[in-house]
Amino acid sequence: MSMQIPGSEYFSSRPVDPAVLASALPASLPVHTVTQEQIDGLDPLTYEVIRHRLWSVTEEMGEALKRMSGSPIVTDANDFDFAICDELGQEVQVGLYNTMLVGAVDLAIYWTLRHRAGNPGIREGDMFLCNDPWVGGGLHQSDVIVFQPVFHDGKLFAWTSAICHEPDLGGVGLGSFSPAAQDVFAEALPTPPIKVVRDFELQNDVADAWVRRSRVPMLVNLDLRAKIGSNSVGRKRLVDVIEQYGADTVKAVMKRMMADAESRLRRKLTALPDGTWRATGYQDQSHEGDRGVHKITVAMTKKADHLTFDFHGTDPQSGVINCTFAGMRGGVMLALLPILAHDIPWSAGGLMRCFDLVAEEGTINNATFPAAVSRGPIGPAWLTGTLVAECLSQLLDQSVDLGKSVQAACCGTWDTAVVAGLDERGEFPMPFLNVMMEPMAGGFGARPQADGMDTGGLFCIPMGRIPDVEMTEFLYPLLTLWRREEPDSGGPGRQRGGVSASVAVTLYGSNNPAGLVLASAGKAVSQNNGLAGGYPGNTGLDAVARGADVHRLLKQGKVPQSLDDFGDGVELGNCYAQSYLAPGEVLYLSWQGGGGYGDPLHRDPAAVADDVREQKVSPEAALQVYGVVLYDGVVDGEETAVLRDRLRDERRQRSQAPETNGAARIALEGARRLDDNLVVAGNEVGCAHCGHQLADLTTGTQLQLAVFEGPSTEAGPQITSDPATYVDDEVVFRQLCCPGCWTAVYSAVVPKEHVDHVSDVGRFALAGGSQ
Repeated sequence: MSMQIPGSEYFSSRPVDPAVLASALPASLPVHTVTQEQIDGLDPLTYEVIRHRLWSVTEEMGEALKRMSGSPIVTDANDFDFAICDELGQEVQVGLYNTMLVGAVDLAIYWTLRHRAGNPGIREGDMFLCNDPWVGGGLHQSDVIVFQPVFHDGKLFAWTSAICHEPDLGGVGLGSFSPAAQDVFAEALPTPPIKVVRDFELQNDVADAWVRRSRVPMLVNLDLRAKIGSNSVGRKRLVDVIEQYGADTVKAVMKRMMADAESRLRRKLTALPDGTWRATGYQDQSHEGDRGVHKITVAMTKKADHLTFDFHGTDPQSGVINCTFAGMRGGVMLALLPILAHDIPWSAGGLMRCFDLVAEEGTINNATFPAAVSRGPIGPAWLTGTLVAECLSQLLDQSVDLGKSVQAACCGTWDTAVVAGLDERGEFPMPFLNVMMEPMAGGFGARPQADGMDTGGLFCIPMGRIPDVEMTEFLYPLLTLWRREEPDSGGPGRQRGGVSASVAVTLYGSNNPAGLVLASAGKAVSQNNGLAGGYPGNTGLDAVARGADVHRLLKQGKVPQSLDDFGDGVELGNCYAQSYLAPGEVLYLSWQGGGGYGDPLHRDPAAVADDVREQKVSPEAALQVYGVVLYDGVVDGEETAVLRDRLRDERRQRSQAPETNGAARIALEGARRLDDNLVVAGNEVGCAHCGHQLADLTTGTQLQLAVFEGPSTEAGPQITSDPATYVDDEVVFRQLCCPGCWTAVYSAVVPKEHVDHVSDVGRFALAGGSQ
């Protein structure tokens, strides 16, 4: 872990009390605000009309950016976002794009108000640029925000912002990813807010200094102008709304939007039981050459109408798998928006008043400068969001109505691959750099009443899209051999996790080797866990087929269909690696699907037959994991029943049963649901399927479950490689079952030293027995 540099704390931004911030502003920067009476006096119809107008402003900003940007990251994958903030930077309306960025935008504005208001000043016609993840705005240096103040009658009225991921901003590694980095000085340079537009005019000296750092300066230059143009559209449309309805009315609507979002979320929280829920996850490897496992753990406490996320116990910052406070906050918003606020307008400034973050400085998801953070949003921030989503799902699973929002982990993480080399297809050779965006097609986690969406996208980018193959081949000297959904990649369960996909590409139009950077966790330890006994989705797998000579195969009319077609020359990629791709060789990426929900032995056999027919599940998995016997695609009901009984008996024989005799049964009629497998009646907790008593709350809260630990391959064919290839820690498939009917209550691929939280029924609100 690198030492903290004195003075760097100046650039650390945190949420601030709006009243305190307003009182600290200089007299040279008057702000526009309204009274509570003006907010309360809004006409309901006017409120709804203006609220929707503000929403449309962010949508129009998004369309403007996409029309102007030349980067597939923006135009195809929709990896960007926007916000309209009030005069103090509180987020009033955010876009439906990369929701992790929501946790960072306001931090950059708070910092700018504190440190730029006096010198160089904040004036009409200004725009600021920032890519410092400690300041905020984005989660790592490749997230670049351009934001502007909007004035009315000489007073600061609001802010607009546009942010997107840039393909390269310099640093040692291609695409600004340096797998071997030990601190930020090996990565792209963080730039705190700097005035890039003055008096509505782009400052060429600042712009030139900005694009000079990149390996793809033309793309970065175009994106800079696209974000400036997007903000210009936002300002014009916002001014139009002010002119039509009046500044006080529009500001009252903005304040009311945040207050309404806050009150609606607080009402929802109040209706849920109090308690503390815990989750722990891991990142395998922290940098090139590392073989360790690194932990993030969270305890989510819900009390009345407020949430507290406590990350004490998280491992110290290490390698490139760190994020700043902005990333941790963005990870929380990644989960909270779709799970708790899917039916609430996303006025993030109000929603973020409903929770607190507690974390030690210098840890993986609250790293201090100069930690390397290039993996920030797609490593620790993403895992933070996955763990928060697991806690929220456990809380909501007790509610019949709100249980519809329960969801197992989605595709775990982003599988980063950057390919850069020389494009020799034209008259003159040209350099190219492609951040491969195909992993956008991740599998969604399963829900209690529905399978996860197959290749449904990313949890954090609701509007995300996978790139067009023909456009990729047009832009880069790459030929796609296949891009397809992968059977068994979705986590098995009563409801199956959504399957993910794979892609295989080779150089086509380049006679020189290309550089290759790989960065992805979840190859040894699952990051796409199931819920309520559901299995995790697949582990990731990246590989290069050395000496494949694919061009010879193509000339012979043979199109490769799998890695097996390339013989023994397949070289597995580490989680973090710098390598190369030579002409004729093939790069293969297989990213993660969603986790399953519930015991796969409880899945409807007809649904398994459909999965096999649609090639979502292999015939082998249908037998080994789901216990379904098929003849010519038709379920044999009798043999399926016999096979499932045998598989349950195998669970019994291989597991270590609790010491209790297990003879007690509880009455299921009238018992309160805890999740798919557990119910509580009075002071007894039991199995929802067979009534076996699992805990007596008068004597303790530990569930008496049978425990099995075995090789990770016991989880099923979705576990694609040996964990020992990547880490030194022993990794196991751990399964906890009811000793009465042998239903799986918990199934995970974790380090052997992992302490699971599912055995402690105290995570539920059980004080006083049934409620």
